[in-house]
Amino acid sequence: MTIRLYNIFADITEEAQSPRFSLQKEQTLTAKAAECLGINAADVKSLRVVRRAIDARHRPRFVYTLDVNLGDRERDLYENLPMHSARVLAQEKILEPTPGQEPLTGRPVVVGAGPAGLFAALTLARCGYRPLVLERGKPVAQRVADIAGFHSKRELDPESNHLFGEGGAGTFSDGKLTTRIDDLRIAGVLATLVECGAPGEILFDAKPHVGTDRLRAVLVNLRKKIEALGGEFRFETKVDGLKVKGNVLELLSGVEKFESAAVLPATGHSARDTYEMLRDAGVTLEPRAFQVGLRIEHPQEIINTAQYGKWSGHPALGAADYRLVWKGDGDFRPVYSFCMCPGGEVIAATAQQGRLCTNGMSDYARDGQFANSALVVPVSPEDFASFGGPGDPLAGIRFQEHWEIAAFKLGGGRYGAPAQSVPDFLSGCVTDRIRETSYRFGVAPADLSAVLPPFAIKSIRKALPVFGRAVRGFDGADALLIGPETRASSPVRIQRNDETRQSVSTPGLYPAGEGAGYASGIMSSAIDGILSAEAIISRFALPRTLN
Repeated sequence: MTIRLYNIFADITEEAQSPRFSLQKEQTLTAKAAECLGINAADVKSLRVVRRAIDARHRPRFVYTLDVNLGDRERDLYENLPMHSARVLAQEKILEPTPGQEPLTGRPVVVGAGPAGLFAALTLARCGYRPLVLERGKPVAQRVADIAGFHSKRELDPESNHLFGEGGAGTFSDGKLTTRIDDLRIAGVLATLVECGAPGEILFDAKPHVGTDRLRAVLVNLRKKIEALGGEFRFETKVDGLKVKGNVLELLSGVEKFESAAVLPATGHSARDTYEMLRDAGVTLEPRAFQVGLRIEHPQEIINTAQYGKWSGHPALGAADYRLVWKGDGDFRPVYSFCMCPGGEVIAATAQQGRLCTNGMSDYARDGQFANSALVVPVSPEDFASFGGPGDPLAGIRFQEHWEIAAFKLGGGRYGAPAQSVPDFLSGCVTDRIRETSYRFGVAPADLSAVLPPFAIKSIRKALPVFGRAVRGFDGADALLIGPETRASSPVRIQRNDETRQSVSTPGLYPAGEGAGYASGIMSSAIDGILSAEAIISRFALPRTLN
């Protein structure tokens, strides 16, 4: 039996003395847990940190949730637990999938090496199914080199960039692991990432992140783990065709063919040509609501001061973040912050020449000069119906491309970005009041109303003063808007059966992750990939030989 304790507080001075989990930190938290329970610290047999968050109200402090094991004393204390801050934790376990009985033709094929694809492959490999992973991009080391070339020469490689390659788009982000889903598998995903080199505090931080610099090594180790279990990776292998041959699917990549009765596409939300290929192959797709917006960037010190006041810069606190939501009003749509990157940079997240989309990225230390996030507005299929023919499931892609092409031109070409100070954006004027920015290709003063639909522009204008009252300086002269952000989530969904997780039109196809339209972010994509892999395991018997 385990007792879970809530609202165990630590002063920032205490936290600064031992910012990483150590013997000193364990002793401090053990003493606090014992005090809460009214017992001696020696009675605490073991302690595990479940969650750590920062309470920035008034004087900042850290708030812990702890799991405590008291051995023989637990039952003695059961009747006298401080129920406002403690409860007995029920033991919950994940049931491992039992291999099915249906013979499996070929080995399972996973298309895409983003979080959904990687954790699907790991799940299959752990159960003995020896998956084959096909990834159109390159391994992470070569991908890093190609992006460095993009920055220096402004020459985009359409198959190796911020969006395509090992790890998917999440490799060049903040590596945020927050999620709103509630699934016992989350702990296993986090533990696997730590085993592969991610920082240990992701196991309990309320807002865990890895950072793009550390993610690269984690991805290599995760790939090696899958390979050691019998999985195989084929990079620079773009799937450009799909045929149904009885109960087997044939994937085409140039002149190569791969056959399997279980194919798991986990291609990410920017594989636009893959959506077209699937549609042409008869796979049922549907348009999906998504979001568009602008990146907003501030000097990090503005956010630190707004959130932490006089404690800004305290070594225990690091770079401050924020999460802002405005629910809308009348004709104005909701606006909310998305993918907030403390101490990060704004990047050109595009895989197509002549198009521009922004995103945010930061390293583990989050020690950069600037903070950025997207301010996004929801878009419904009705908003982009005119960008395609009747019932066109890809109309949302055409809608995205329309604004990305406009932004590329407005930024002067060569991946410069259009930008506008917040005061200029609010007043509807264009001046050269553009401060220094993290965006590597430089920015051009521009009217950002030309890179988003009118409903998005007017809603963001309405929300900015509201956000400025919540975070002082948010809508001030040092705030810079850069645009657009058009790929916050997938505009397409590959329809699947809720029970079997197979495509409704193409048996044997198990779409998963963000690109399939069923997840948003690293963690939810990883869990969705695991669930689809488990569906394959539950259906098919273990393969006897490699085909």
